Amino acid sequence: MILAADQAARVAGLYAGMPATQAQALVPGLVIQDADPAGDRAALERLALWALHHYAPIVTADPPDGLVIDTTGADHLHGGEEAMLQAIAGRLKTSGIASRAAIADSWGAAHAFARFQSEPIIVIPPGESARQLAQLPIAALRLQADMVERLRVLGFERVGELAAQPRAPLALRFGPELGRRLDQAMGRLAEAITPIRPPDPIEVRRSFAEPIAAAETIARYIGKLVTQLSEALEAKGLGTKRLDLLFHRLDNRIEAIRVGTALPVRDARRLTRLLCDKIETVDPGFGVELMVLRATLVEPVAHRQAISSLVGEPDADVSELIDTLANRIGSERLYRIAPVASDVPERSVSRVPPMAPESGAGWPDHWPRPSRLLPHPESIETVALLPDHPPVAFTWRGIRRRVRRADGPERVFGEWWKRDAELASVRDYFQVEDDAGERFWLYRAGDGEDAATGSHRWFLHGIFG
Repeated sequence: MILAADQAARVAGLYAGMPATQAQALVPGLVIQDADPAGDRAALERLALWALHHYAPIVTADPPDGLVIDTTGADHLHGGEEAMLQAIAGRLKTSGIASRAAIADSWGAAHAFARFQSEPIIVIPPGESARQLAQLPIAALRLQADMVERLRVLGFERVGELAAQPRAPLALRFGPELGRRLDQAMGRLAEAITPIRPPDPIEVRRSFAEPIAAAETIARYIGKLVTQLSEALEAKGLGTKRLDLLFHRLDNRIEAIRVGTALPVRDARRLTRLLCDKIETVDPGFGVELMVLRATLVEPVAHRQAISSLVGEPDADVSELIDTLANRIGSERLYRIAPVASDVPERSVSRVPPMAPESGAGWPDHWPRPSRLLPHPESIETVALLPDHPPVAFTWRGIRRRVRRADGPERVFGEWWKRDAELASVRDYFQVEDDAGERFWLYRAGDGEDAATGSHRWFLHGIFG
């Protein structure tokens, strides 16, 4: 029996549930592999661990082909919900895995939108899941196949049609499963997520005979858990770069906090402050009965030799400030500029993490570079006395400027190893100063003589401070 078919097989008319002999008769030379449910489940769990390490503290496998990720409190670290989904789908695509993703108010709703909406990536605004869910087919409710067929015989096709019916007759005929799945998808009934745990995690936990809910009490126990975790990390010579704190509530729901650091850290005071800054994002409900603190990403701690006062002052440590900002606004928004070995100006810089080690590369210093480089060169209108001379005047953004002084050209050749179109292309850069004393960085696309080297149009690329 065929359990799964790829796109080419489906186009050929094959489908899951078809006898293998019938499929081979329809498609001569059909490639058939034995199903490996255990291997598929293991691969799905490895994928869940990958998502746990990179995206959110609460992740679990949703067999046979899905992941469930609670993004609460973690999406802002990746630029928002949609950017997070785009990043996940992009990373999977580079690994040869096609995916569909959705964010919604509940597990059931997200499951339905990811599988039954036309868009491969969709983010449902808060409070909109129930309304948009009504338009989906009843198969989106995660019901048994035979129950779906029986409902279709009765004339039900859409979720909204089921939701509008009295509950008692449906429960009498189909049992409690139908109502439970409907309530879970609509967000009226909570559905517990049992997070996957990494192998051999470094974690500490604290259970409470009486549930706690006050922010002050939670903060006090966070400090105790962090101290215990720091001692465990120190015993192994490790520091953490990512901490997950899970709050198991009385109503069987889990709230989570994730914080990250730029460098491996095991300083209890610093980690406690980062976690306590996010207490306001936690909804304790009727109380928290278990707290679990886990070091999700650990690395060896590099010991720094103390600098004597006779030698000089130690370098300022800004990593704590970077950690605070990154956990408030997202690590993707923090970066520093690093040089790249390229003569093409827009390719000579890159964004790297704030605490990334120095690469040893530098920018060329034989020609000055503007303090402000435009994101993209902007076309300008120029008047030049000779084709290969700097302009005597140019118009940029509707303002005409007369050139008082000019220096150049600095010729920059295209990088032919990147693409063939740059094999003959060149740019001639000029530094010019207008009557007001403002200095600009202009270039002509081409050498001024040979049309194969460029369009010979002029562009403004930077402004000197």
